[in-house]
Amino acid sequence: MKNFKKFTMATLVLGSLGLTACSTTTPTNTASNSIKMTTFGELTTLDSVDYNDVPTSDMIGQVFEGLYRVAPNNKIELGMAASEPVISEDGLVYTFTLKDNVKWSNGQPVTAPDFVYTYRKLVDPAEAKGIQSAEVFKNASKIAKGELPVEELGVKAIDNQTLEITLEYPAPYLPKLLTGTRFLPQSVEFASAEGANYGTSANDIVSNGPYLLKGWNGSEVEWQLVKNPDYWDSANVSMDEITVNVSKEVATSTTLFDAGEVQYTAISDNFVDQYKSRPEFHTQPKAMTGYMSFNVLREVTGNVHFRRAIAMAYDKEALVTNVMKDGSTVLNGIVPANFGFNDDSGEDFRDASGDVLAYDVVKAQAEWELAKKDLDVDSVEVTLLTSDTGTSKLVGEYLQAQIQQNLPGVTLNIKSVPLKNRLELEKQDDFDIFYGTWTPDYQDPMNFLEQYTTTGGINFANYSNANYDTLITDIQTNLATDAEKRFEKMIEAEHILAEDAIVAPIYQGAQSYLLAPNVKGLLVTPFGRSVDLRLVTVQ
Repeated sequence: MKNFKKFTMATLVLGSLGLTACSTTTPTNTASNSIKMTTFGELTTLDSVDYNDVPTSDMIGQVFEGLYRVAPNNKIELGMAASEPVISEDGLVYTFTLKDNVKWSNGQPVTAPDFVYTYRKLVDPAEAKGIQSAEVFKNASKIAKGELPVEELGVKAIDNQTLEITLEYPAPYLPKLLTGTRFLPQSVEFASAEGANYGTSANDIVSNGPYLLKGWNGSEVEWQLVKNPDYWDSANVSMDEITVNVSKEVATSTTLFDAGEVQYTAISDNFVDQYKSRPEFHTQPKAMTGYMSFNVLREVTGNVHFRRAIAMAYDKEALVTNVMKDGSTVLNGIVPANFGFNDDSGEDFRDASGDVLAYDVVKAQAEWELAKKDLDVDSVEVTLLTSDTGTSKLVGEYLQAQIQQNLPGVTLNIKSVPLKNRLELEKQDDFDIFYGTWTPDYQDPMNFLEQYTTTGGINFANYSNANYDTLITDIQTNLATDAEKRFEKMIEAEHILAEDAIVAPIYQGAQSYLLAPNVKGLLVTPFGRSVDLRLVTVQ
């Protein structure tokens, strides 16, 4: 941690005594226009097309802005767009006009061709592993499969300030989708000149959001978000600087908070019990899911009975109640609760779909017996890949103990690496099973289900099911305006994933955090990015 901020003597004393939660001093910051905060993982890239982790998404979202932006109370409001789009009668063509005073941090104007460049990059098979929620754009799936050139994507610049988006199917959730990190624009002039170097350091981007990112050259564990004077709404950005430190251990984070070294930090497990009665403690339910995914290209994890056995072999209630203790809840499905609803009846998707891959030792052991017959073995040894944050290691160790106890003959090794390395190993198919978390880009069950098509965004499992692909396409196109049938078919799609046990759901997350009382306007969001810092003020 060569670049981590030096701590005050008070911090060192607290740390040496192990006093992580007993301070009654209100954390403050002497400067009224700056704060410090923690994040649980390193930055992996500043390329919005290439990221696959929450800490990176959080930071990209502070320095870039799309056609829409997140407002208080999780509402959506105009960002780069000057006004709401003109929408065709069939709901397929959206015409946006950009604001006339929006600039990149190098002084160049943000233009419609910048959005065209970025959206094409999202679906270009040479650029991205999957099409990253961009199936909604006309021809996106065909382009991702190499059947059409990227120039055929349904996005074009009428002129420098006019952007026309043509959809494959009606998508009333489009404004929410376009706030997502995937859809934040890149400067076509700058990014194309940078090539493969784009996003590899703070010097290898130009940005257009409320902050500029400084001090990150690819491996630092501390960086700064500095107010962007060229941001179109800079008059409403109060912070001159926000310092972000990577803190993988909650004990370290709470020590920093109690010593006044940071004003915001996320917490989990036993620290929730210690802090939950204090006024600085807050919690926010989230649509984030914790899950395991299997590499179907490997012999053992390619066996569906083995996958089912693993997915039902751990006590989720004991995990969230006795280990995590952060407000997370049991998840028995791919789509979380309180996230997607039947447009007609209002029924929650999770309730309507029911429990899938729930904890059941008897069924898990029966599947394990079938797997042993298929594989012609009495025992197997596989590795669970996790990141090296405190919570990830804790969950990984719990899963290891439960699976080895409930499935005799299964040896589950743990390999914990920095998040950046974990994601790279996943992209290279160099894993048996990985544990990770994922937060959706927009509020619709399809944002979970579409990820596991053959060209899906987080389909590191290498799962390919032609019937599933066809069903998802049908939901997105033919059933786009039939709410009842669409809801029914999304449930069917989830059950296919559960039957194939591509994903082993574990829990639905909550974000528990500590926030200094004098810090206002920090938005903790239930889906998309974890935090939005644009409106932060210090009183």
